[in-house]
Amino acid sequence: MESILRAVGLKKYYGSGDTQVRALDGVDLEIERGTFTAIIGTSGSGKSTLLNMLGGLDIPTEGSVRIGGTELAELNRDEATVFRRKEIGFVFQNYNLIPVLTVWENIVFPLSLDGKKPDRDFVEKVVKLLGLEDKLDSLPGHLSGGQQQRVAIARALASKPSIILADEPTGNLDSKTSDDVIGLLKMTSEEFRQTIVMITHNPEIAQMADRIVRIEDGRIVA
Repeated sequence: MESILRAVGLKKYYGSGDTQVRALDGVDLEIERGTFTAIIGTSGSGKSTLLNMLGGLDIPTEGSVRIGGTELAELNRDEATVFRRKEIGFVFQNYNLIPVLTVWENIVFPLSLDGKKPDRDFVEKVVKLLGLEDKLDSLPGHLSGGQQQRVAIARALASKPSIILADEPTGNLDSKTSDDVIGLLKMTSEEFRQTIVMITHNPEIAQMADRIVRIEDGRIVA
C-alpha cells in the first residue's frame, strides 16, 4: 500500500543537562493511506507530543515528518498553516467547536477560511453517516458531548484532508458514546478511504483500529 505519512528520527527534548526531558526519543513511523491507526500509551509516554509533530503543530528537536510529498520542515509558518488546513483534519478531545456558529457553519468553517465552497453532496453524505441531519441548525451548546464530537469529525472530513489526527477523541465521553464515536471514525475511514491516526490511553478503544502502535518513554515499543 501507499505511504501517506512518514516520520523519521523524531526527537523532542525540553531543557538540558540533568533536568532534560526527552518527550520523543527517536521515533520512526510510517502510515499507509486509508488505514486507521491507534497510538496507545500511558500519560506522559509521548503520544500527544508525537501527534503534535505529525500535525505540524510543534517543531521537532531532530527528525522529519513528510505527509504525501510535502516535508513539513520545509514550510514557513504561513505555508504550514495553509497546509494543515487543507491536508490535515484535527479531532480534539474538547471538540473545539465555535459556540456562536450552527452545526453546519462549524462543519464548513475551515473551508470558508480558504474561500472555498463545500462539496455539498460530499458533506451531506458525511452528515448523514454521522447522524447529524436534524442538528444542522442547532448551536453546539444544545448538543450532547457525543453529538459535538460527531460535528468535530464531520468538520475534519469536510475538506477531504489527506489525513485525520484524533487526540483522545473519546476522553470526555461515557463508554457507550465512546464506542459509538470510534465506530463512526472506523466507518468513515472505510467509507471514504480516509487515513486516521488516533491517540488514546484506552486499550479497548485501540482494539477497534486496524493497527496499534504502542509508545513508552518517547519511543515506539510495539
